[in-house]
Amino acid sequence: MENVDLLLRNAIVLTMDTQLHQYEPGAVAIRGDSIVAVDLEAEITKNYSAATVVDCGGRLLMPGLVNAHTHVPMTLLRGLADDLRLDVWLQGYMMPVEREFVSPDFVRLGTKLACAEMIRSGTTSFADMYYFEDDIADATAEAGMRAVCSQSVMKFPTPDAQSYEESIAYCRDYIQRWKGHPLIVPSVAPHAVYTCTPEIFRATAELAIEFDVPLHTHLSETSFEVENVRREHGMPVIPYVKKMDLFNAKVLAAHCVYVDEGEMRTLKHANAGVAHNPSSNLKLASGIAPVKKMLENGLNVGIGTDGPASNNDLDMFEELRLAALLAKGSSGDPTALPAQMALLMATRLGAQAMHIGDITGSLEPGKRADLILVDLLPLHNSPRYQRHPQGTYAQVVYASKSTDVTDVMINGKWVMRDHKLLTLDEESLMHASSDYSRRIDAFLIEREQSVLSKLVAIGGTTEEESFEIQAKVRINDPNVLLQAVENAPVEILRRRHYREYDTYFCFADPDQGMLRYREDTFLDEKGEISGVRSRLTLIGVAIERSYPKNVLLSRSRYLAPATQSLRFYREYFKPVFEMEVEKDRRRFLIQYKDTEFFVNIDRIEKPSGLGAFLEIKSRTWSRQDADLKSTLAAELIVLLGASLKDVSSEDYVDMIRQGQN
Repeated sequence: MENVDLLLRNAIVLTMDTQLHQYEPGAVAIRGDSIVAVDLEAEITKNYSAATVVDCGGRLLMPGLVNAHTHVPMTLLRGLADDLRLDVWLQGYMMPVEREFVSPDFVRLGTKLACAEMIRSGTTSFADMYYFEDDIADATAEAGMRAVCSQSVMKFPTPDAQSYEESIAYCRDYIQRWKGHPLIVPSVAPHAVYTCTPEIFRATAELAIEFDVPLHTHLSETSFEVENVRREHGMPVIPYVKKMDLFNAKVLAAHCVYVDEGEMRTLKHANAGVAHNPSSNLKLASGIAPVKKMLENGLNVGIGTDGPASNNDLDMFEELRLAALLAKGSSGDPTALPAQMALLMATRLGAQAMHIGDITGSLEPGKRADLILVDLLPLHNSPRYQRHPQGTYAQVVYASKSTDVTDVMINGKWVMRDHKLLTLDEESLMHASSDYSRRIDAFLIEREQSVLSKLVAIGGTTEEESFEIQAKVRINDPNVLLQAVENAPVEILRRRHYREYDTYFCFADPDQGMLRYREDTFLDEKGEISGVRSRLTLIGVAIERSYPKNVLLSRSRYLAPATQSLRFYREYFKPVFEMEVEKDRRRFLIQYKDTEFFVNIDRIEKPSGLGAFLEIKSRTWSRQDADLKSTLAAELIVLLGASLKDVSSEDYVDMIRQGQN
């Protein structure tokens, strides 16, 4: 008789191995961190002895659940901003808060909070993607959990790096220090196609190959993402990242909501794993992944919760049940994704998708002892039928709840016994998390009161007021003014021709000013489009000073590139009403008496009836400079043949308002 450290007996054993063996009553023999044998109880007790024997009391003994995609520190952002589109949620709320608050302390606390939640709900392994992943790995190992911990890399500054080169350097050092750890598999995570450049994809793939670690990324999550890649690169997301050599690495691709069968074959050929995130995809209205087709094409598809800020929990029992129901409802086929397959996705297939299927995901000799005990006889799961072998899988998937998990073992060590956590102090974790929520609430309350603060929060804003001397003159024939500019005694430094599309956001509090979203379409000499640029301008309400001849020192402005869609800004800033202006603009940068001015000749096309205008502008930074430029602006109006009697002190949007009144 062979000696082992531990025998677990009197259990309903689901192995989730390739033959899907079930043993009842079954038993498992464990030595150190690994499983030695799994069989009927009679066979195990005949061949093995142990100093410690645990009677499982007829409960279900199965592999721990595998959460194939999440962002565990975001437990601290749970409930922060809900019922929003993905881009508004991510770039309007999550990322600004992360820039302000995410630190090593933040991620350690958030990770421990997540580990406590996951252990309680029967998860033993997870795939993470976030910042300060070294600290996440340390907190995870301290909690006794198994994880693929993936360091995020993006094209813009993040909480732990000012550049992607800095992220890569951090990641290299992190991988070298954690490679070979018994619980942690270090990994690199180029975040997504919309946050990474081709250089980032290639560099992260090379790093993953060099150290033989997984590469974790988001792919084809939304139709918007896929449409953008098609428009910009002429191909879908999967072929695009393949060109970046991404699939030379061991890829774990989260979401894959919008992939066709050709892309599925590409993923299969590359042995890439897929993480299906049903709750998150539904909550963010990203769509429904074609899981049935993926499985039919032989892909390793796991199930993930995604981050607790977009789910909003880490309960894998909820996810595997939803995955099964969603496949049926979306296909109209009640036989799609049966309970057995859903549970496979949450165990062995999930581990294989994460590229750790050789050590976990099923109860087999040689694999790590990552297992859970589940009570199958509470009120909501009674009675139990035993005539069909699929019945137990159905009980787990359709009726069991996370609270039915009584005991959890990871790597041969108990981390929860009889519902009591052994490695984490829940009370202190919740107390500390409440302190963060108060601070983040205060930050957002202050930010939400200011359009400028919201503009600064999403990044790229020029946080410096600019003032303009401006004068506007109504004209009859723009062509006459064009000739006048060309013939005037001024030096023309630059010529431009635009089509400008302006949307003005107006707010209930007039002191907030107006936010203008402008799309400039550049036209060449033939009138054909040569480029497009989008910008945001926050226009303050105050006219600092009026000069003679209706020349103004105009409103303060804050500028930012408009990197998102108009819809994004509409949903993020929530204006009370909007106004639109479309115009054809000829712009000249000129020098007159050693002073630079912009001369705009505008033909207003929307709203109709507004007419055409000559506009003189120049930026200024001092009162003395403004005095000089106001005088020169009036001179220029006369020089170009316009009348000072027709000078207006109103901006186009003010003219529209007056017309509406």
